[in-house]
Amino acid sequence: MDSPEVTFTLAYLVFAVCFVFTPTEFHSAGLTVQNLLSGWLGSEDAAFVPYHLRRTAATLLCHSLLPLGYYVGMCFAASEKRLYFPSQAPETWRVFLLLAVLLPTIACTLIYYWSRDQWAHHPLARTLALYALPQSGWRAVASSVNTEFRRIDKFATGAPGARVIVTDTWVMKVTTYRVHVAQQQDVHLTVTESQQHDLSPDSNLPVQLLTIRVASTSPAVQAFDIRLCLSPHVPCGHGCLAHCGRLGLPATAPGSLPACLGRMALPCRGLSPVVQPSSNHLVQAELHGVR
Repeated sequence: MDSPEVTFTLAYLVFAVCFVFTPTEFHSAGLTVQNLLSGWLGSEDAAFVPYHLRRTAATLLCHSLLPLGYYVGMCFAASEKRLYFPSQAPETWRVFLLLAVLLPTIACTLIYYWSRDQWAHHPLARTLALYALPQSGWRAVASSVNTEFRRIDKFATGAPGARVIVTDTWVMKVTTYRVHVAQQQDVHLTVTESQQHDLSPDSNLPVQLLTIRVASTSPAVQAFDIRLCLSPHVPCGHGCLAHCGRLGLPATAPGSLPACLGRMALPCRGLSPVVQPSSNHLVQAELHGVR
């Protein structure tokens, strides 16, 4: 390829990767789907569920348009290839254009299916419907989630593409294209992986990374993983220790860890007992964040 093609390709590749995975610099510059479409998405604090119904759909559509954006840019970066006339373009580029148009077409079809019946077919709405009472629907559950998310005593942490939110009733993980939801009283927690690191980039202290599987007792609710960043051997505050003092619970005990995570925003510093996967030995640890 000629120099303009190489330059544009590398620049667009960097942009696309950063737009999808959104590093801190892109967040600061406002180059995210949430910021660019904030007027349509609304406020997460005001309406958590409707916000993420729209956000996941908009994110899917924007990301599916990236290959088409590359083709349009190449029309100018490699004008001698006459890419703006697909019939005259090289066969490889015609195939690429077909795929680039097909991706957003599939995304639009999927989003249309999700939005039918006021988003009743969206994966988040279908998950919430599993917790609805017979005489109500998923919107009643969504209203409960919205109300609890507005409370100041919720726990929320993590990068935008992997946030973990714990309220009085719900454990939620917000990812780029999906929101995982589970009710605390129905979940089993299993420590699936433990990694020890000598230093943390934030505190310069030894840290332990735990991967915890959040699985609902209902097989229809998809399980998901959360990652805990723990600093071991930190003295535990009496308030949290008293509230989380069920020290004999195994790693799969339902509701034990979410309850402790939910108190992270309280003044008791959120210290919680965590079971190591090798045994039922509990370590008093300070929870720095969930990833």
